[in-house]
Amino acid sequence: MIVAVLLLCQPATLHAQDESPGQSPFTPPSTPPAGSGAAPAPSPTGRAGKVAGAASTATQAPASQPDGNAAATVVPSVVSAPVGAMDAKAAAGASATPGASLPDAAGGGAPAVHSSTAATTPGANSAANGAGENGAAAGSATSGNAAAGNTSANATAGNGAAGGSSSGNATSADGSSTAGAPPGSAATGPATVAEASAPDQPPASDLPLIRSVIGTALQFLGPRTLEPHSSRDFTLWGLGCLTALDPSLAFDTRGADIQLLSGQSHLLSRPAPAQDNIDGWAQLATDFLDTARAHSDAVRTASRDDLLQAFFDELFNHLDPYSRYIGPSSAATDREARIGGEADAGVTLAQSGKHVVIAAINANGPAWPAAIETGDRILAVNNRSTAGQSAATVSQWLCGPEDSRLVLRLLTPGQARARTVVLRRAKVPPETVFAFASGSIIVLRITAFSSDTAEELSQYLDQATQAPHLKGLIIDLRGNRGGVLQQAVTAAALLLDHGVAAVTSGRDPQANHIWAVQGGDMTGGLPITILVDGRTASAAEILAAALADHRRAVVIGSATLGKGLVQTVAQLPDEGELFVTWSRVIAPLHWPLQGLGVMPQICTSLGEADLARTLADLPTGRLDSQAAVAASRAARYPLPVSRILAIRKACPAALGSDRDLNVARALLENPAWYKTAIAAIPDEAASAPILSTNN
Repeated sequence: MIVAVLLLCQPATLHAQDESPGQSPFTPPSTPPAGSGAAPAPSPTGRAGKVAGAASTATQAPASQPDGNAAATVVPSVVSAPVGAMDAKAAAGASATPGASLPDAAGGGAPAVHSSTAATTPGANSAANGAGENGAAAGSATSGNAAAGNTSANATAGNGAAGGSSSGNATSADGSSTAGAPPGSAATGPATVAEASAPDQPPASDLPLIRSVIGTALQFLGPRTLEPHSSRDFTLWGLGCLTALDPSLAFDTRGADIQLLSGQSHLLSRPAPAQDNIDGWAQLATDFLDTARAHSDAVRTASRDDLLQAFFDELFNHLDPYSRYIGPSSAATDREARIGGEADAGVTLAQSGKHVVIAAINANGPAWPAAIETGDRILAVNNRSTAGQSAATVSQWLCGPEDSRLVLRLLTPGQARARTVVLRRAKVPPETVFAFASGSIIVLRITAFSSDTAEELSQYLDQATQAPHLKGLIIDLRGNRGGVLQQAVTAAALLLDHGVAAVTSGRDPQANHIWAVQGGDMTGGLPITILVDGRTASAAEILAAALADHRRAVVIGSATLGKGLVQTVAQLPDEGELFVTWSRVIAPLHWPLQGLGVMPQICTSLGEADLARTLADLPTGRLDSQAAVAASRAARYPLPVSRILAIRKACPAALGSDRDLNVARALLENPAWYKTAIAAIPDEAASAPILSTNN
């Protein structure tokens, strides 16, 4: 068994749905009802075994059913150092400290992430863009502040779950401390209400919570957005929702006062607080929303959740495409999905004639270490016969309270006697890695980067490398929208001996990190090809870029999405979640992922004729895409859109096809072709990456 360590020199958080976003703990104001955060994901320890064979049989690999046998789970050293604290070379050579743990991280999704496209940083939950977001690194104990996480990188603020960087006591422009007290306590001057009679005002019972949500959001946004903006900016952008809901409502912000108008009538006037007086702007926003409710049927009929959603939608219209607000209901559903939902056995069932059979086994679920195999027939569940029942019905029977007893009566086809297996139900997050053999080649499909992706990948790599006469690996990232950045970095560490996997750069010091790996190539240099397409994003792009830039893999397909922004996530007092882009991702050879995406060495999106010509040239030692690959690696942030389009035109983004897999097999079957494609990646530039935090 090989054991390595994850080391975090300074807490960080990424997000891809990367969404691949990241986070560090953020504590919102404590007064109105603070929501409870997502529970930390258990530390995965599944054992290797049960890899799908020639047929593509997927084994589910969820978040974790602790199992004392952590056989052959390899977690190499990953070092995250604050940018400026050490250069890339020093980071790559840093030694791991046993016992250290890496916080959750990846957009966009997500990401969260979740992706989310940005990559996810440690400690974040996955975002909606496909970022799976439990960020605890495989094989490591989650740190006290890292919770099931993002793309990415979703930390829940205030309860130790993935969240934004710890901000301490934020001080408003007038010198008053805002942390720990509900926004809005600072006096902002008397309100002047229109003389015209107004309809009866709705109950104000939710106003303290609205004020707290907005104040918490302002406190979280201020130091983290890529570009600097004031609390005034955020508030006035958000209040634009009133005009969106009722076009008769308007604002006058030209003088010293902020005025709410309805036609020619002045409904409310408030002195403008100082630019970054969080309390003052939170109170002003609450007062304006309340007054608009009293005078507008359209605003009055909007629920509190709808009103807050509209406020944040308008606010984020002024920022990047991946920053967003997720309301309480959707956020709760996402959190539940991230930690596995209802407890069960961790198996997927299917119908085979009259029988209900086990079609797949989740690699970290309760069934994985038990005497259960794919193809087994389920005869009874807790002494309840499955005869005449559908697979869907029996699947429901497998669900129940976490840690409750589950007794299965199983029969393996070809055997005369049935057997009984006793399990304990567990919450099992969705599987993200699927493996199958194709002759002397193993194909590993990664669908997202969640809290257990690196753990799952480690298990499959351990089994794959035991196969005799193995010629190489195909890692399929097509359609992968990203997830937890930390998981992408850890996955890279499983296949790299050393080096920088990615660099993240933003305004917040917590967002600036050099992600270095050391001593983890489980395959001993086995040839690797990576399949990508126009939907590959965020954390998936980080993995592809890391392996390609280190000449560790040949990337095949089309230009990827180009989601190189990382989100950090905070849970708000209403139990909604705020995904905020806080850093950019820079690849190992110092080029920006955002907008540009990963340029493959072998392009399959230009048509059959072009691909045939490319393959015909490989035996001669010539790679047709050499110029495009070199141009993409020479790019530096900031990059004009015209330049991005010119580079991407060499291999337009497209959906993947069977030809991608065929080309990957051909390269692995022909070492000379593979060597030519690997050599297309230029040597590392002599200069260090340019990381400007003054965006």
